[in-house]
Amino acid sequence: MKGFKKFLVFVLRFCISVFLLAALLFFKNINVKELLFDIKTADKLFLFLAFAVFFLIYILGLLRWYMLLRAADVHIPFRRVLTSFCGGIFFSCLLPSSIGGDLVRSIDLSKYTQRPREVVATVLLDRLSGYVGLVVVLLVSLFFGWDLLKDNTAAIISIGVISGVMALLLLVLFNKFIFVQINKLLHFPNAGRIREGLKNLFHEVHYFRKHRRTLLYNLALSIVIQAIGPVVFYITALSLGLRGMNPVYFFVFIPIIGAITLLPISIGGLGLRESMAALFLPAAGISAGAAAAFALINSFFILLYGAIGGLIYVLTVHHRRV
Repeated sequence: MKGFKKFLVFVLRFCISVFLLAALLFFKNINVKELLFDIKTADKLFLFLAFAVFFLIYILGLLRWYMLLRAADVHIPFRRVLTSFCGGIFFSCLLPSSIGGDLVRSIDLSKYTQRPREVVATVLLDRLSGYVGLVVVLLVSLFFGWDLLKDNTAAIISIGVISGVMALLLLVLFNKFIFVQINKLLHFPNAGRIREGLKNLFHEVHYFRKHRRTLLYNLALSIVIQAIGPVVFYITALSLGLRGMNPVYFFVFIPIIGAITLLPISIGGLGLRESMAALFLPAAGISAGAAAAFALINSFFILLYGAIGGLIYVLTVHHRRV
């Protein structure tokens, strides 16, 4: 019964992805043939460059997680961390947003190390540092591009909400008073496991306070990773023949789109990513059709790297069992 419910949830999210793509084409009056023609005739050299730069995100992301594992005294071969990371990339394409991939790598390494609390804490901090890096890129970009964006209410509200969520997460995990108050609220029936899990995570996360240098390096990597995303989109836009764009728009809108696609309502962010691109990027002078085109190309990059990660993960099944 439990497996059937998971299947229904998967089908529901798949339908949401399809619905969002269909709604985008209908409400934005995007011609499918023109959309596919733009993608087909894109400059292959720029596309290859964008694809290669995109790969840096995964390299730096792997190093960021490995750094946290070593700081948590979870010393395992780098090859083993790589296979688990690849599994996370693959399942993040099939499960809702990147959170699904985090769940898979948490379970995978928890079973291997028999230290679930430490592993889950590293995955949580890995995701949290990425989110903090995203907000840093957003705020710095907003500072330099305020004249361009001060009249864009949607962008300003989005940045405010994203920054507020980050502040709340940091308070819950790093402020003991806030943590105690939230813990008191979790006394409703069946909340015991949630309360205990939150307590364990709080203590594990606080363990990293002794490793401030690691956390700083981790944050620096996260900022670089989050800055690469807009660069990839910008190069992809160039491949479609779009010239004369102000890069500041990309450094503001792409992190906003990235934060929104973390919502677990579609499969791997598909549909949601394209819809948000068509919503925000016209402010940069880009048509909704062009925005949807390079958002689809970006989704294709994610799926392709996910397939490569899945292949590595499957080919090492026997090794992981041994």
